[in-house]
Amino acid sequence: MKESIIGYTVYENSNEFLGIADITLPDIERKSIEIQGAGMNGTVNSPVLGQVNAMSMTFNFRTHTKEQHSLFEGRVHTLDLREAVQGRNPITGEVEVTPHKYVVKVMPTKLSKGKLAPASTADASGEYAVSYFAEYIAGKKITEIDPYNYICIINGIDELANVRKALGK
Repeated sequence: MKESIIGYTVYENSNEFLGIADITLPDIERKSIEIQGAGMNGTVNSPVLGQVNAMSMTFNFRTHTKEQHSLFEGRVHTLDLREAVQGRNPITGEVEVTPHKYVVKVMPTKLSKGKLAPASTADASGEYAVSYFAEYIAGKKITEIDPYNYICIINGIDELANVRKALGK
């Protein structure tokens, strides 16, 4: 049973970013269409296989840092986010640590400088458009969303394998 995040780190090009207070990971929302017509007595919202809406994420910073500004450089940033998750073995009661890793490709869209006030945090933040997202739990790929390459893996299942095949990819 998973209980909490013990800690996390963020890397770009093997360099660790410091000063990031917390991160809001992207929501993964399926694109859907409304189905209605003859023979139906209403409408149905139908998700389209493997299609997702645009993703974004937010980094919050306690203070103003050079890392905050480097993440705002107008280029694709490939980031490796690693967390240690605490859980408890339900049989033995022993505490266990499971590694979780997220790989994201982001481009900055907004830099909020926050505030200046004595004896307080700056509450600065950055918002980023996400063009690639992958999640690994204990070394196993669980999720991969790559709109540029027709990849949508959810819980280890490649939802677009047959679509790529149909398209000759």
